[in-house]
Amino acid sequence: MIDEAVVGAPADAVWDALVAEFRGAAAWWVPANTFETVTGAPDVVGGEVAVTVHTKGVDKGGLKLRFTSRTLSVDPGRRLAVEYVDGVFRGPATFVLEPLDGGARTRVRMHFRGRPHGKLKVISKLADIGAEHSKATQAAFAALDRRLAGARDGASR
Repeated sequence: MIDEAVVGAPADAVWDALVAEFRGAAAWWVPANTFETVTGAPDVVGGEVAVTVHTKGVDKGGLKLRFTSRTLSVDPGRRLAVEYVDGVFRGPATFVLEPLDGGARTRVRMHFRGRPHGKLKVISKLADIGAEHSKATQAAFAALDRRLAGARDGASR
């Protein structure tokens, strides 16, 4: 599954926001997901990040789905590949940034190939996990665009 969006900011700003979010910034992927560094750093090979999916939103109750990603490869400002190694998802995911319009905008893609594991595998028989993941990712990318647009607007004053 591939989710993508165009963000009205340069790739370096999108990269910085992505890495900050994985370090725990909780700035734009909430209310769906929160992240916390476990070991190393998310933009360093071998770094691990604990991910919590808040099915009803942060602090709203509901099921919390947890998993851990380990960074496999990094091309700063361009590509981050991870492997889900523990918890309710297993398998790879890749974030790819593509500069557009001479660098003024960036296409951000998440190639998600994680497979449900454990209790989520059972839930996936009743719910379309892929559609829910895509909906949350698209909402996060839209929030990222709004956040970086706000930073741009504030900087131009």
